[in-house]
Amino acid sequence: MRTFVGKYMKNKGYIFDYGGTLDTCGCHWGKVLWHAYEYVGVPVSEEQFREAYVYAERYLGTHPVVKPTFTFRQTLETKLELELAHLSMLSGKELGSCKSALLEKLYADVTATTAHSREVLRALKEDYPMVLVSNFYGNIAVVLCEFGLDMLFDRVIESAVVGIRKPDPQIFALGVEALGMKPSDVAVVGDSFSKDILPARQIGCQTIWFKGEGWTDESEDETIPDKIITDLSDLIEDTINTNKKR
Repeated sequence: MRTFVGKYMKNKGYIFDYGGTLDTCGCHWGKVLWHAYEYVGVPVSEEQFREAYVYAERYLGTHPVVKPTFTFRQTLETKLELELAHLSMLSGKELGSCKSALLEKLYADVTATTAHSREVLRALKEDYPMVLVSNFYGNIAVVLCEFGLDMLFDRVIESAVVGIRKPDPQIFALGVEALGMKPSDVAVVGDSFSKDILPARQIGCQTIWFKGEGWTDESEDETIPDKIITDLSDLIEDTINTNKKR
């Protein structure tokens, strides 16, 4: 069921997160991966998967395994290889043969989701300048091209390039600077309450929480974001209503 909560936005520009926002319908990537493991029937527990997921993320964060030329498909394949190798060790089972089915399932889902995001962003671009701010591995430009999102942003600010990672508010300040606007004129759209909504609000931006399935069941203070959405197309509906009020 779609949800659209909050006041009409009066922003003049947008900052978008990428991972979890434009590629998974607001759902945490850990949950997306786990559901794929369930779908494929990988014989591990969720507790074992969570340990492997954290291991792989930390490894990728400290080792330059993902190259600037990597597509998303190559990046995803690398993640799965790390996870499955760790899970094989934890479970005592050889799980490498599960990679192909997982890769095809996940890549198909992301391709469909980013196609939807692309159409929403194209519609928004008619009225608003947009900047992407993402924690990524140095290959976000390749990934954006892969999914036809490369011409939609006026600027792309990637953590691996600028040396600042969310939740540091300064990475959002760079996005605001790239738009050439005051923070109060910018709406930040992201799936992570702690890494997107809170730091963006800290520097004075408007915030739109794309609320999907989180990594934990912890509840958040839903009075903090200016708006809560569960489908990216809600932004188009808000734009139409806002324009009518002008």
